[in-house]
Amino acid sequence: MMRVLVTGARGFVGGALCRTLSYKQIAHTKTSRSWGAPDTVAVGEHDGQTDWTHALQHCTTVVHLAARVHMMDEQAYDPLAAYRRTNVMGTLRLARQAAAAGVQRFIFISSIKVNGDSSAPGQPFRADDAPAPQDPYGVSKLEAEQGLRQIAEQTGMQVVVIRPPLVYGPGVGANFAALLRAVRRGIPLPLGAIENQRSLVAVDNLVDLILVCTIHPAAANQTFLVSDGQDVSTPDLVRGLARAAGTRVRLPRVPVAVLSTMAGLLGRRRVISRLCENLAVDIALTRTALDWTPPLSLDEGLRRAAASR
Repeated sequence: MMRVLVTGARGFVGGALCRTLSYKQIAHTKTSRSWGAPDTVAVGEHDGQTDWTHALQHCTTVVHLAARVHMMDEQAYDPLAAYRRTNVMGTLRLARQAAAAGVQRFIFISSIKVNGDSSAPGQPFRADDAPAPQDPYGVSKLEAEQGLRQIAEQTGMQVVVIRPPLVYGPGVGANFAALLRAVRRGIPLPLGAIENQRSLVAVDNLVDLILVCTIHPAAANQTFLVSDGQDVSTPDLVRGLARAAGTRVRLPRVPVAVLSTMAGLLGRRRVISRLCENLAVDIALTRTALDWTPPLSLDEGLRRAAASR
């Protein structure tokens, strides 16, 4: 009988995954860093010394979501060392202990930032592209992937890597939540001149793919990209959010060069870059290898995200 260990169970994706596992009556163990969380096994900080032994008892599958997440305003003195401590050393410590405990499959939620920060127009990222991470977070995720593949070769434990782009849905925070608030308030957003293509993934679609990867034979030792299967420009994303929220939106056509200059003066150049650049992914391999189709459309995903706030 399958039992799933979910790390980062109190996070945005982890919480959604655990709710679905409960609904489907799939046995699972939840972990968190902190003590006192209900129905979870506390493991403390995730690094090369973490003891996962108790949490791994009777588990056949691990879904590793816990990570030091990407930060727009990084404060660490040595960001790469901080990311490596959690995302590389912590991940590989868990994987080695999982293999020793007899875990059959280890699913690692990586990031599209392993591929890079932006894709070329008309050339979406593919799972077999040469990795090109551009920041310490992406580097740490790539190094974790590489270490996991070595552990798989040494132990026979199957490893599955999933690289999502921006994940959104009910309860999402950060920049997506800020954009949704601006749309609800009717704030004019000077984004109408942006012509780009971006992939997103609804949390329900990501959870569905994770569940497929826990059991599908073809998932073993593979890397998959994931999205809603429908790319969208930034202006069309804003319009979609407005429809989902039942409001109107104003999108003045301010030239991208002017936006970039204004953002630079305000110290927000990286935020505007993410809104203007392409970041599209090709999920053809995911569809064919796993016979998988995203169950939610982009419009339905946006509707659910808007309905939760």
